[in-house]
Amino acid sequence: MANNHFHTRNPMCMDCRLHFLFNNPHARLPGPHPERFPYVILRRFLVLLPVLLAAGIAHASADRDGLRALRIAAPEAPAIDGVLDEAVWQRAPRYDEFHKHVPRDGQPVPTGLRTTVQLLVDDGALVFGIRAWDPAPELRRGQLARRDKVALDQDFIGIWIDPAGHGRSAQFVRINTLGVVSDGMHRADDDESDLGPDFPVETAVRILPDGYSMEVRWPLSNLRFPYADGRNWRMMVERSVPHAGGALLVTAPFRIDALSHLSFLQEIAGMDATVETVRDRGFVELRPELTVRSERAATPGQRLRGQQAELGLEINARPRADWVFNATINPDFSQVEIDEPLSQGASNVALSLPEKRGFFLESADVLGLPLPAFYSRTVNDPEYGLRATWRGAHMDATAMSLRDEPGGLVLRGRPYETLEYAQTRRTMASLARARWHQEGLLLGAFVSQRDYHRFGSNEVLGVDAQWRGETDGGVQHQLSGVAMASRTTAGFTEDDLPAQVEERSGGYLWGKYLHKTARWWHEAEVEAIAPGFVNDNGFVPQAGIARITGSMNRILGPQSLGSLELYEFETYLIVHEMRTLADATTGQRGGETVERKLRPGVWMAAPLQTGLWVELGFDRQRAGPGGRLHDTRVVNFGVETTPAPWISKIALEAALGRQLDVDADRVGPGGNVILDVGLRFPLRRGWSLELDHHVNRAWVQGTLGQPAFSDTAWRWLAMLHFSSRDSLRLLAQNTWAARRDDGVTQLEAWNDRQVHRSLLYRYQWRVGRTVSLGIVDDKLPLVDERNRSLTFKLQWEV
Repeated sequence: MANNHFHTRNPMCMDCRLHFLFNNPHARLPGPHPERFPYVILRRFLVLLPVLLAAGIAHASADRDGLRALRIAAPEAPAIDGVLDEAVWQRAPRYDEFHKHVPRDGQPVPTGLRTTVQLLVDDGALVFGIRAWDPAPELRRGQLARRDKVALDQDFIGIWIDPAGHGRSAQFVRINTLGVVSDGMHRADDDESDLGPDFPVETAVRILPDGYSMEVRWPLSNLRFPYADGRNWRMMVERSVPHAGGALLVTAPFRIDALSHLSFLQEIAGMDATVETVRDRGFVELRPELTVRSERAATPGQRLRGQQAELGLEINARPRADWVFNATINPDFSQVEIDEPLSQGASNVALSLPEKRGFFLESADVLGLPLPAFYSRTVNDPEYGLRATWRGAHMDATAMSLRDEPGGLVLRGRPYETLEYAQTRRTMASLARARWHQEGLLLGAFVSQRDYHRFGSNEVLGVDAQWRGETDGGVQHQLSGVAMASRTTAGFTEDDLPAQVEERSGGYLWGKYLHKTARWWHEAEVEAIAPGFVNDNGFVPQAGIARITGSMNRILGPQSLGSLELYEFETYLIVHEMRTLADATTGQRGGETVERKLRPGVWMAAPLQTGLWVELGFDRQRAGPGGRLHDTRVVNFGVETTPAPWISKIALEAALGRQLDVDADRVGPGGNVILDVGLRFPLRRGWSLELDHHVNRAWVQGTLGQPAFSDTAWRWLAMLHFSSRDSLRLLAQNTWAARRDDGVTQLEAWNDRQVHRSLLYRYQWRVGRTVSLGIVDDKLPLVDERNRSLTFKLQWEV
């Protein structure tokens, strides 16, 4: 599968603020800060996804067995110290057939990079033993970093496991040579990864003169599989060797046209007896947490102080393999641990924060719904919640209900804007979901409710389906669809107060077709959202619109550009049209073009883990109902590279040309530019310094020689790692936004500035056992407002 499409089809996706302003200018929240949308989460998914796609698009040859597990008794389990010296490792079968997936330069696996994998299994865990040889160990790249920041610029071992064996989801961990872990869940339905889940794996690495060895213990209590009639477990192991031309080696041969690499994970032999032995074992996890916070707020003429101590508890119970029950009581919402903060009113903009609450991450593979159907961050501050999940060989289901405290946001979409209301009362958020799946086919249904009690409710009923198949010649096809119907009696008055309103119904339809061969990749997507459709448990920033998007990608393979050898080269064309649907309630006319795009482009991959794309945007956009359809032609381009061992990433994305100023309903020269630079430096005593720099600027020029609108942000993060368990983080962020006289519209001028500073120390004994102490200082200098807080948090899993 070509690894560029998530860059070329979503230019500027690395920063949600600019993506929303210029690639979808009408679906915005009021005010100058569109970064409040959850595209940060999607961006994290998209930045990592190309690596995951390339890492395992393949399956083993039919005449070769995959990895075989050795069943052992509990007393034989090796100590997790990274040294493969126990006698049991001498008995375990070795697997050593690795294939190069990145870069796609047509060259074989570099000489000397042999890798072997062994697997032990007892009643409590899977234990992996990996031996990695390296002819140039002095060039090994392994430094301390944040959790979930293990990437291709580091030497690492990755393990992917599909315990259900149906190829629809997999849990994965990546461990670099200093023991830093990235982990998460990958779903084949949308071929995306979620880095939210943290698995309690125990790891150890031993550095050797000719490479390294690693041991990984993965508890069975955190692997989800059916009770009976399940398929064989499947897995894949990957190894990253950045000094060998950025090589990524995996235990599966390569297929460029695969729809999802999870379909080609290899079966693990020797697991049958283990599943039968452990499927009746019960596991219970209790995770209490204590949060103590002291806050000070200052506004003109007023000073406020407050202290609070809160206890929270998460309970995870698995009475047997196919059932999991979860409960959460007062989980903490703490911005001090967020790497990309929102300076003011953090609890009111939870929609844009990454989901790290364990209650929502459990069973995410079963839920598997797109954002318009369900988005967990709409539950801002749950007082309590209950959830149950069941997994069968061909069916699965999950149901949850939570009580949400006041303080969140309620969004209601319109064709040209997103209305924002404060949630001032307690609500109940509930969802039930069931799926049936066979080889290549999935059918699902769900029902959702947001209960505002005496102020009405919002109910949604939905169905979804996906089919995958392969026709003559190896052509891959995928067809997906979602249909929903809503009924809403919860609304708001003209004063933005909650109120029960006259019942209104609406529908939602979405479909996507994917066609892939070794040389072509085509996509077609349609979406229609009725004016009356509302889903307060999902994310629907626009309603009353219909859109169609298509793309054609020609995969040309390795090419030469003068003296530069390109590993991959692709050309593509994107077409997009969005129009309004008629709405008698608001008087919106139907058939009005909101935006139109025609974007030809190219993408290429080069040495030094470099990707480059350029596209021409022949775009047209409308700012509001009845307005002019403006010509907004732009040039989009981007580059990402890792040119040196101490540079983890340099990424630049830009859109330059005619930009639409939505509030002024005019077009002017402008653009947006995003620059990200990541640096890592080894220090004495085994410490490491991690530096991340981010700058973005969006602007539309006026007629008086100055920007009529500008929005600028700068963020600097310094992370001092003392070990893989503890670190000190300093975070500084400034944002500026302003409107000035454009010489035409005479809109009121305004300025907004926010300043954020925070310092956080965090120590983690293991997953589920952490302590942190953080200081946050937020300021609005132009209105003389300031908020400071000191937060202590202890989490201890038992």
